[in-house]
Amino acid sequence: MSSTDQEPNRLYSAREPIFPRRVSGRFRNLKWWIMAITLGIYYLLPWVRWDRGPNLPDQAVLVDLANRRFFFFWIEIWPHEFYFVAGLLIMAGLGLFLFTSALGRVWCGYTCPQTVWTDLFVLVERWVDGDRNARQRLWNAKLDARKVRLRLTKWTLWLLISVATGGAWVFFFADAPTLLVDLLTLNAHPVAYSTILVLTLTTFIFGGFMREQICIYMCPWPRIQAAMMDEDTITIGYRDWRGEPRGKHRKAEGAQELGDCIDCNACVNVCPMGIDIRDGQQLACITCGLCIDACDDVMEKIGKPRGLVDYMALSDETNERAGAAPKPVWKHIFRVRTILYTTLWTAVGTVLVVALFIRSDIDMTVSPVRNPTFVTLSDGSIRNTYDVRVRNMHGEDRWFQISATPADAFQVQVEGAQNGMVLVPADAIRLSRVYVVAPAGSAAATSPRTEMRLWLLDVDADERTYSDTVFNGRDGR
Repeated sequence: MSSTDQEPNRLYSAREPIFPRRVSGRFRNLKWWIMAITLGIYYLLPWVRWDRGPNLPDQAVLVDLANRRFFFFWIEIWPHEFYFVAGLLIMAGLGLFLFTSALGRVWCGYTCPQTVWTDLFVLVERWVDGDRNARQRLWNAKLDARKVRLRLTKWTLWLLISVATGGAWVFFFADAPTLLVDLLTLNAHPVAYSTILVLTLTTFIFGGFMREQICIYMCPWPRIQAAMMDEDTITIGYRDWRGEPRGKHRKAEGAQELGDCIDCNACVNVCPMGIDIRDGQQLACITCGLCIDACDDVMEKIGKPRGLVDYMALSDETNERAGAAPKPVWKHIFRVRTILYTTLWTAVGTVLVVALFIRSDIDMTVSPVRNPTFVTLSDGSIRNTYDVRVRNMHGEDRWFQISATPADAFQVQVEGAQNGMVLVPADAIRLSRVYVVAPAGSAAATSPRTEMRLWLLDVDADERTYSDTVFNGRDGR
């Protein structure tokens, strides 16, 4: 055969479709429960109501982009309190580091959205096409009426799930009942429709067709996890010292020298990533535990101890090979690295909780007007102008009074004030023009810069806050 007749070398091989077999067991049941809880929270949470009074939305969890506010049950986060969101993101990162260092990729195997929705799509696929062998036969079969009917049925169900996924997301950003009516009557904002479309397409493609490719090629976490794990991390492994040499024929000559593994490939057939855990730790493994359920089921049927494939720590291999008992699980989990992550996570959480409880319900922002820097009045006094934003985070309207210290050095006038006070609506910000005057010949009037403190008094609650600023004088001119 000439070189021109040979098939050219390919840099990349085509994807081999994966048809995981149905399995039952403790880890599969755990995944069902987590799927039900997480999907229930995602789809139902926007519809939970929370009474905040007449001036605030009554949706329990709402990202109010129009008013730049985040509501979470009784907690309301304003734009200037974004550090709460940053703190939660830091806690999420530290929590991911903690669980990975202790238990490997448990996030990937149980609660990652890609895993949850892929499990849901595979469940639908199994309902429509059948279990592993039936799906393989259907995949290899020629295109006929039955295959078209099954595919259209499956894809329709996937599409309905995807639309519900995109729709549930936008309900977190607007009042859910109102938005639902607007969507159905085609009166919603185009951004809502475009967001639903994008999330529908990504869910349909990622959960239905790309599946394990997202975890292997697109997700960065498999490549970072090695820095979080060590020999004491509990992750899924194969006890090769017990299973090897593997063999199927248990009644043949020399069967007594075989290990416990009968090479049935049950662990491979149930794996959603299509890997063989017996080949050792692999980047594609998401530690979902399904191979453990499959192997334990086989071990029970052949009368061998469970745990040939199991959660384990590499540091226990030496003891187990020698027939000794492994270290207790708590000794693997509670070590310097995990204690450090737990301490940092707890510290950040404590700071956020304390900050949440000690924060004031009133706030003031002062911006000096620089053009002009000051004005000389007819009696020789000097006047500075400030834009003051008063933030009322209470659920009712409040009267506020603005003053300056030193009180004997400055006089304060507020534009639009009634008896020296301004009314700020409930849960709102009011911008007021404030004039501060220093008498002619005073130290503040003749000094180029004088430190000054503006005070904000909540007349109803007798609560005060302040903001430091600068008063500009004539500089002796």
